[in-house]
Amino acid sequence: MKLDRKEILKSLETISVAGEGKNMVESGAIQNVMTFGDEVVVDLVLQNPALHIKKRAEVDVMKAIHEHVNQKAKVKVNIKVESADKKPEIKGKSIPGISNIIAVASGKGGVGKSTVTANLAVTLSKMGFKVGILDADIYGPSIPMMFDVEAEKPLSVTVDGKSKMKPIENYGVKILSIGFFTKPNQAVVWRGPMAAKALNQMIFDAAWGELDFLLIDLPPGTGDIHLSIMQSLPITGSVVVSTPQNVALADAKKGVAMFRQESINVPVLGIVENMAYFTPEELPENKYYIFGKQGAKNLAEDIDTPFLGEIPLVQSLRESGDIGRPAALQTATPLETAFEDITRNMVQETVNRNKSLPPTEAIKITTMAGCSAVKKK
Repeated sequence: MKLDRKEILKSLETISVAGEGKNMVESGAIQNVMTFGDEVVVDLVLQNPALHIKKRAEVDVMKAIHEHVNQKAKVKVNIKVESADKKPEIKGKSIPGISNIIAVASGKGGVGKSTVTANLAVTLSKMGFKVGILDADIYGPSIPMMFDVEAEKPLSVTVDGKSKMKPIENYGVKILSIGFFTKPNQAVVWRGPMAAKALNQMIFDAAWGELDFLLIDLPPGTGDIHLSIMQSLPITGSVVVSTPQNVALADAKKGVAMFRQESINVPVLGIVENMAYFTPEELPENKYYIFGKQGAKNLAEDIDTPFLGEIPLVQSLRESGDIGRPAALQTATPLETAFEDITRNMVQETVNRNKSLPPTEAIKITTMAGCSAVKKK
């Protein structure tokens, strides 16, 4: 027995699509029909995710083929649910003057996320970009210390008749952090809504000016602050920081999964491996993989995510953060080279990312030469 594809399509014209007033073929719900002797496979796309609608569609297809074509046909129905209104990649209220917003995250604390954020920012600034950092780690703000601006307080300026906060600037990077508004020995004990309100004020009530990149230093984990940020801002993409050991990688994987959830849908620009290896000063050719070898790189391959690069475990990286002068400012060092490589890769991934966005939603970085940003007119 050989089934006829035309007869099958004709039989499917007898089935109406719920809520559309059209039959399955006319509405485009039938994506494909394949026959193999007495077997037929029907690929069906529905816009209603309700389980009873899917089940009814499957039964209707089987019934139509059995009644109008052959009652002994072996029918398999593959159903995919696709929303009629595709969610845009860019969500939230845009900030005038800011071209790209990059969220820097980690699945767990202690992997050097803030250190990576600070050094990415100064490297971008050295490359000629206009850069800002929003320290969204409400409960443990460390960016002011890393930029040696702990004692600073943002001033109020008037922009278009409205009072705005002027970010603190150092090393060519504009910074706002909850740390500017609390005492050094004061613990921030806030519930989620209060923390979200404080963040919104720092985002939308700030005079950021023209920025090519705004880096957001997110808190560790996957929680309320992350959702608040991603619901209120048009995030261009995210960078996930991890160390090589399995405990950190398990949480980094969750961080990537958070950004990839359908309701969030923020592209992951890549993974950075911090504390990748240790090289003693007296043995510059030796590499000791204290926390494991290439764990984050292997994870990136496993979950089909770009690997942006690795950062060695160097004493000066810790010391530079403690004294408030990011290590990427050190010239002709392995750390400067590492951060330059990672930053170039991140910029390239941003270029690739923005190719799929309309110019009205994102300003394209159109060249890597000289690492300059060219605005789309």
